Amino acid sequence: MLSKSLNNSAVDLPLLLIAIMLLALGLVMVTSASIEVAASQYKDPLFHFYRQLTYLLISLLLAGCVFMVPMNSWLRFGPALLFAAMGLLIAVLLIGREINGSVRWISLGLFNLQASELAKLFFIVYLAGYSVRQQEAVQNTWLGLIKPMGLLSIATFLLLLEPDFGAVVVLMSTAIGMLFMAGVKLWRFSILILVCAGAAAAIAVSQPYRMARLTTYIDPWSHQFDSGYQLTQALIAFGRGEWFGVGLGNSIQKSFYLPEAHTDFVFAVLAEETGLVGALLVISLLIGLTLRSLFIGLQAQQRGLTFSGYLAYGIGLLFGMQSLINIGVNTGLLPTKGLTLPFLSYGGSSLIVNCLALAVLFRIDYESRLVMNKPSPKRRKKGRAGK
Repeated sequence: MLSKSLNNSAVDLPLLLIAIMLLALGLVMVTSASIEVAASQYKDPLFHFYRQLTYLLISLLLAGCVFMVPMNSWLRFGPALLFAAMGLLIAVLLIGREINGSVRWISLGLFNLQASELAKLFFIVYLAGYSVRQQEAVQNTWLGLIKPMGLLSIATFLLLLEPDFGAVVVLMSTAIGMLFMAGVKLWRFSILILVCAGAAAAIAVSQPYRMARLTTYIDPWSHQFDSGYQLTQALIAFGRGEWFGVGLGNSIQKSFYLPEAHTDFVFAVLAEETGLVGALLVISLLIGLTLRSLFIGLQAQQRGLTFSGYLAYGIGLLFGMQSLINIGVNTGLLPTKGLTLPFLSYGGSSLIVNCLALAVLFRIDYESRLVMNKPSPKRRKKGRAGK
């Protein structure tokens, strides 16, 4: 009965429930993690709460508009979105605003647009369409792989100029995963993985600051008061949280010990205040979000909506990879990178783009249900005969 009611519902209820919980948790944790910083810098403890709430309302309004766009329109405008993505990555290098040594943001007056967030979404829309248009070439020839990887290399080069190595890793891994879902032969896929891994390793050791992050990642406590400061403070937050946390709002690490507590390291503050139980709940929600996205993609593909299926795969991989890297950085399992945690970190660009991606997922599910509920020719014929 439960599965039948889920199938007959207007939207994907598990995805909707996960989204609501993540958005609510994000608003609460941004508020909690930023109170001390906001009180000191802006004389208003709720400064970041009001801004994040505004971003959330804008995100929901834009998501409602995006939901109304048919998937055929996304397929048709895929190449234009690719040019838009490249244009954003070039524009941020020309007119971007520098923050903490990186030029990643374009000032729009009321807030700063992080170009890489939109570029990632636009790129996977294009790649999903390319995988449909060139499906045979993607599955059976090297040329079908070289073309999108060449475009990915250009995007990677532009991202490294910012620099934004975290976005490079997320975009590369998502694109490679989408190509695998599109049916690339395993031996070609294995070679592609090796080439990309080698390129990523070369990029990682090409700059002294990246090498410093790698050495810090191996033994952060030997660099506790310089390059390892952020990571050690995050690990202290996890240690203080223990099983059930110190209580919502009672974090010590957010009080100027842990830099970027409400952005890149909000998960560490969450673990300190809600403990292992709260951290596992958030991880479960993010895993559920990723798996549900992939399931929606599988359903769409099985019902003949190939482009929608590939795009849902890409969105699921995007959510999953960004969550994996952010949590890995917070827990010391991965070298430090500047990546937000989807739906939980403070920031307008991240929240808006994630909500837009969710709206696309809901649209894919909606059109997939229309196909499923559409009566077959045999059923229609039988109905007329009965009359």
